[in-house]
Amino acid sequence: MDKYKTIIEKVWNNKENWKTHEIKNIIYDVIKQLDNGTLRIAIRSYDKKWIINEWIKKTILMYFSIKEMELIEIGPFEFYDKIPLKNSYEEKKVRVVPHAIARYGSYISPGVVLMPSYVNIGAYIGTNSMIDTWATVGSCAQIGSNVHISGGVGIGGVLEPLQASPVIIEDNVFIGSRCILVEGVYIEEEAVLGANVVLTASTKIIDVTGNNPIELKGIVPKRSVVIPGSYSKKYPAGQYNVPCALIIGKRKESTNKKTSLNKVLREHNII
Repeated sequence: MDKYKTIIEKVWNNKENWKTHEIKNIIYDVIKQLDNGTLRIAIRSYDKKWIINEWIKKTILMYFSIKEMELIEIGPFEFYDKIPLKNSYEEKKVRVVPHAIARYGSYISPGVVLMPSYVNIGAYIGTNSMIDTWATVGSCAQIGSNVHISGGVGIGGVLEPLQASPVIIEDNVFIGSRCILVEGVYIEEEAVLGANVVLTASTKIIDVTGNNPIELKGIVPKRSVVIPGSYSKKYPAGQYNVPCALIIGKRKESTNKKTSLNKVLREHNII
């Protein structure tokens, strides 16, 4: 991979070389390894910090550039796109409910359940996670194991700017219905986001569990329970309420019971 990285970085600014036989084969191999999970956009270092592989994001953009549009026919359904769809789900031990769609170049681990949803290229989904109805997992988003992405959730994608981090959701997280997570927000393990929480890189995340509020941006700490909130902000035209997110406590047994839908459905063979 160091060799691939060196070559991709070398030709990145010279598009004329992208369609040479050698470079195309490297691009195809990188996307293949993204698809089977041997490569990831983001990896954990020995000190548990996330490292973003920008060169792989470059490779995805190169892949879009060298691919031609083609007709994709699946039974009565017809698509016209550059990127093929994932397949062989039985072999991958992934349950896919119609009309779930995942693009080639995303990785979906064994035990994952895809309700009618969408997973884009470069995304990674860990074991036994559930992507619920009409949820979207954007390009390069990193989803951990035993995560429940509830109905209608939007996980933003990121390819450009290259230095931008993807949305990262660690293990055992619950994301409530209609949440929106974009611009590289980072949700640490076992956090719980209530319905309709919207987080961007600039959204204030305010811990209100102590005597004084503590403001964060871009990160939800481990085991935090988060709900939508607002705060008052003065503008030239007047004073208005601005959306924020409130940390109202830490995950506990009563919270676990409310967020255990995935486990219950599996135990009763409903999913």
